[in-house]
Amino acid sequence: MRASVVTAFDRPMEITERPVPEVGPGEILVRVEASGLCHTDIHAARGEWPVKPTPPFVPGHEGVGLVEQVGPGVTEHAVGDRVALPWLGWACGTCAYCVTGWETLCESQRNTGYSIDGAHAEYAVASARYAVRVPDGVDPFEAAPLTCAGVTTYKAVKVAGVRPGERVAIFGIGGLGHLAQQYAQIFGAETVAVDVTAEKLELATSLGAAHTVDAATTDPVERITALGGVDVAIVLAASPRVIEQAHRSLRRGGRLVLVSLPADNAVTLPVFETVLKGITVLGSIVGTRADLAEVFALHAAGRTRVAYETCKLDDINDAVDDVLAGRVAARLVLQP
Repeated sequence: MRASVVTAFDRPMEITERPVPEVGPGEILVRVEASGLCHTDIHAARGEWPVKPTPPFVPGHEGVGLVEQVGPGVTEHAVGDRVALPWLGWACGTCAYCVTGWETLCESQRNTGYSIDGAHAEYAVASARYAVRVPDGVDPFEAAPLTCAGVTTYKAVKVAGVRPGERVAIFGIGGLGHLAQQYAQIFGAETVAVDVTAEKLELATSLGAAHTVDAATTDPVERITALGGVDVAIVLAASPRVIEQAHRSLRRGGRLVLVSLPADNAVTLPVFETVLKGITVLGSIVGTRADLAEVFALHAAGRTRVAYETCKLDDINDAVDDVLAGRVAARLVLQP
């Protein structure tokens, strides 16, 4: 099979021929139809996070495809099922986090495209228990971005406790942001879209944003303060400066939700204002299997729209350059 392989952190990914992986007990073999390119794949390929994957490995944790083979003991899926292969590739199932609905905090977890070979390939092996069924009628190229970008932002909106009538600012409209905006609106919020790219703000408007802020020409704090501030700020742009702007945009009692992971792993927030204004700072990681099932159900019901572009697996390094240069309005989905 053909696969995109990270051989070293200082080299481009290589398209190589590998044997089709064999399934073991509890595993399934998936023929990948579509695989979303997430910024996490870029961090993984460049070894930019404190805990690094071990080359050689295949990135990709937004894989969607058809089950071609099931291993011994598999009861969750059958040959022919369409499934998604999310970031949470495996968890122990027995720790305090797993048994209380926080499996994404499991300290023994294995992650698709990081510690487990991922979906930027023609085939991938996955734990049957952690692959999630894609509803009939959902296009695999739309399901792929929902598998991470969708479930991550859906979880952020849930963690924030967004209530009908609240005002929510999304800092960073793109592969994640355009979905975060839609989930906030489904929860009944008035949304403010903040970005530096006109094309992305136009997308936000088309999806129902009540307000847009071009942070390239306008101070977002001043603009949002003039609106009366926001109850929730969800930060999807990997910039400490943006996090600080989001904090200053909050009303009293507001919630700052951190999703993006800046490379320098640090941000400065004022303690005095945080305490006196009763601001809550929340970290939100990717959602669980149950969250992803809800994301798919919403999409199958026609409640969300996925904006994406496609490219060939062979062009993955060019695709990475496009993402880093901000030339992609929403999500890029690879065709293996």
